[in-house]
This record gives sequence, C-alpha cells and structure tokens, in this order.
Amino acid sequence: MSENPVFAQIRSDLADNDVVLYMKGTQVFPQCGFSAVVVNILSNLDVTFKSINILEDEDLRQAVKEYASWPTIPQLYVKGEFVGGCDIVKEMFISGEL
Repeated sequence: MSENPVFAQIRSDLADNDVVLYMKGTQVFPQCGFSAVVVNILSNLDVTFKSINILEDEDLRQAVKEYASWPTIPQLYVKGEFVGGCDIVKEMFISGEL
C-alpha cells in the first residue's frame, strides 16, 4: 500500500511551523463554530500559529483525517504532535494544560 501523497505536504507544514491548525476557513474568517472556538483559544493565549483551510483542497481535507486517525476538523498540532480537536483543546485550555 502506497502512502497518501498529501502526507508529504502535511509533514512539511508540521516541520515548518511550531503550531498548526487544520481548520474550516481562516483565522480571520472561520467557517465552522468548532474552528472558531480553537482560533479564539489560541488567540486568547497569544499563540502564533499557521492555519490551513481544508475547505480549499478536498484531498488535503481527507488526508488530514487519515494522517491523525482523527475523523473531525479542526485538528491542532504543536511541535509536530497531534493535540486533538475542538473538545480536547477546550478541555486543555480550561484545565491550564494548553
């Protein structure tokens, strides 16, 4: 079984940026409530992050889900490690872990 070719782009995004958020929409204009919640949390923490709009590329949208074995968007990565989606990020923020 060959690797999904979009995985190379995901690995590059994660290697080039300390914090990456795969989301629906952009930081300025999130296009789903869950993405907006994570953007607001990261902004509240003054975290600089790269957001990647998965709505612009269907192949990327599917590959991101496969890469993390996580079925939903948004997905947050810190230093190349998958943190989780909206609920996990929100729980970590509330508990002070994030």
